[in-house]
Amino acid sequence: MIRSGLIDSFARDHLPAPEAQPEFLFELPELQFPERLNCATELLDRHVADGRGDRVVIRAPGGLVWTYAQLQDQANRIAQVLVQDMGLVSGNRVLLRAPNNPMLAACWFGVIKAGGIAVATMPLLRAKELKAIIDKGQVTHALCDAALAEELALARPEVPVLRAVRHFNDAGPDGLEAAMARHSGRFDNVDTAADDCCIFAFTSGTTGVPKATMHFHRDVMATCACFPRHILRPQPDDVFIGSPPLAFTFGLGGLLLFPMTVGASTVLLDKAGPPQLLDGIKEFGATTLFTAPTSYRTLAARGTELRKTPLRQCVSAGEALPATTRAQWKEVTGIELIDGIGATELLHIFISADEAHSRPGATGRAIPGYRAKVIDESGRECPPGTVGKLAVQGPTGCRYLDDARQAGYVKDGWNLTGDAYLMDADGYFVYQARTDDMIISAGYNIASPEVEEALMAHPAVAECAVIGVPDEERGQIVKAYVVLRPGQAESAAMAQALQDHVKQSIAPYKYPRAVEFRPSLPRTQTGKLQRFKLKDTE
Repeated sequence: MIRSGLIDSFARDHLPAPEAQPEFLFELPELQFPERLNCATELLDRHVADGRGDRVVIRAPGGLVWTYAQLQDQANRIAQVLVQDMGLVSGNRVLLRAPNNPMLAACWFGVIKAGGIAVATMPLLRAKELKAIIDKGQVTHALCDAALAEELALARPEVPVLRAVRHFNDAGPDGLEAAMARHSGRFDNVDTAADDCCIFAFTSGTTGVPKATMHFHRDVMATCACFPRHILRPQPDDVFIGSPPLAFTFGLGGLLLFPMTVGASTVLLDKAGPPQLLDGIKEFGATTLFTAPTSYRTLAARGTELRKTPLRQCVSAGEALPATTRAQWKEVTGIELIDGIGATELLHIFISADEAHSRPGATGRAIPGYRAKVIDESGRECPPGTVGKLAVQGPTGCRYLDDARQAGYVKDGWNLTGDAYLMDADGYFVYQARTDDMIISAGYNIASPEVEEALMAHPAVAECAVIGVPDEERGQIVKAYVVLRPGQAESAAMAQALQDHVKQSIAPYKYPRAVEFRPSLPRTQTGKLQRFKLKDTE
């Protein structure tokens, strides 16, 4: 370990033991980081110092445009408020609470500059969930959008550790902006070590109880050196846009870190459903889109309009990308989707393929900087074509904050992501299911996503989810929860039609023996399907 630049040692004191952490790989030249590293210096200040301060970095609805120099000034003032007005000591944790907007980005950089640890939270979280995060991370400070103040205020009496709160997008005399105006905008970034923590990222909750993942300054820079450099290859004139919240590491990378790596710009939308994404792509001339498969399916209906925009690259992650969605998107827009799998535990995408090397049905190969393999229950590597557990190593990896589940995620120096995959003879990884979403029915292994993809190909189906439910005769049976498209009627005849369709599409033993119609499916704020909630109802 390098000498820490953080006075508050909470994060370092609560790291998993070295032997419980994965093996980290730094084989690429671009992963040779100096011992002293503050990622705000690299991502933001470097552009201003090198004469690119007048380049646009952030755009937002309503005509707001910030250059790199303006963002630096805002972040410096926020750092001054944190340190001089709010008593922040480097290493303190700072809760960030806002929809995607320019001030949230400025606050993130202000915290990093001041040597704080950013703890960004999903906008829809309630007081109970915020309390759990504050308790777990022993969060001492908060910067909160005034529009989201209510739930934090409800949580605050129960979390005495949280001692200082400021609200932004607040025109009042006590707001963050008023405090910022009293400062100079000159700030010397804290001299952090490359292996000092700079973010606690909480998992997005597809498996119930969230976990806090701990990431260093070097981890943030490592993600910028791998997926964007080798797969996305962004250009300085690119304009990024997308739907994932900045509290979700998919959004933090895709909408802030990756564009800033090359001096490009990003569009931050506080609401980013498919209609707002379409409008934003058109209004801001976006070239690079980050969103989930569900959004791509909806946006595909507007393919003719999208072809008239500068959009040229589209990244899908957050959940498995069905081959039908990939094919539909290519047909209507002419753009080949870049699929990827990442994890909050590893910060961002580690398996993907660029447009020229993508294969329908496959996620891709381990990206430069990472290694991946498929292993069996004993930890032995599986031969090509065999379904097993995905194991990954690279420059980033799992470090849970004070959590016994570390032992389940890291085995023999490898990160076990909880995904079932097979690898083909060319090293392409093909997603099967989450390991706990494999259905064993009458001795057959059935992957939920395969059945879901077959159902999604039926014209009556808008959304679906497939789980295994207990059955005395078969152990489990396949059950489908289906949301129909407008104008389609729920009936026994429709259920039978869907079952027959699946039988004709894939092996008949995989068809859903039970079908339940629903108006909607449970999803996280980031769009991930929450199958565990459906399992709980069974």
